[in-house]
Amino acid sequence: MKHLKIFLLLFITAPLWLTAQKAMPKKVLMVGNSFTYFWNMPQMVNAMAAEDGYPMEVHQSTIGGATWEEHYNEKRGSQTRLLLKSKPWDYVILQDHSLSTIEAPGRFDEYGKKLAGAVVKAGAKPYLMMTWAYLSNPLMQDVISNKYNALAHELNTEAIPVGDIFMKARKLRPDLNFYFDDKHPSSIGSYLIGLIMYKALTGNSVKDVPDRLLSKDQRGEQVILSFIHHETGEFLRQLVEETEFTTKLIQE
Repeated sequence: MKHLKIFLLLFITAPLWLTAQKAMPKKVLMVGNSFTYFWNMPQMVNAMAAEDGYPMEVHQSTIGGATWEEHYNEKRGSQTRLLLKSKPWDYVILQDHSLSTIEAPGRFDEYGKKLAGAVVKAGAKPYLMMTWAYLSNPLMQDVISNKYNALAHELNTEAIPVGDIFMKARKLRPDLNFYFDDKHPSSIGSYLIGLIMYKALTGNSVKDVPDRLLSKDQRGEQVILSFIHHETGEFLRQLVEETEFTTKLIQE
């Protein structure tokens, strides 16, 4: 009889436990610089998750112009390594300075490995966020893509191909302005990056992501993160939707 009661208790509570486990939000930390935070890209990804009903929290550790070396050695006020220890992260996205692969490839490799090691030690999975070429020099992209992919392979992880898709969008739609200046993304560019990150992080479809993404400030007032013309949004969503991602973290 005692064993029967224990069995019944487990039978009743197990579904509740599984539901609670499933509802636990995935915790994501984005480490980088203005290439990550421009036009509130991390907040856009949070808004996409909320719109989709997917339990995910995206946080950031970003400093304008920061390199992985500065994040690792806690320079310029970086608190990345402290943040890694602050909570149990699921995934940490690492984005280096836009010129590191070209002007400092040794530093890129050394501190990419060190940061990824710190992420693993903290119990999270590291992923690399591939950057994109400058408006003035699209030939940069081959070097950037090769270095990110090679490092990801060495780390036994993956590089989310933001740069490759960004450049593809630029080639397919030269009428659209994906740049704010020579290197930073425009609001359209950041919306595209947000779509790429959300699709890569979750494996979920982005075809129904709205053109207008919303959030709230500390007072509960509505904040509009993006205004995208519907035709432009349709193109960007289709482009990302038709991209095959291997970083479908939702399946892990």
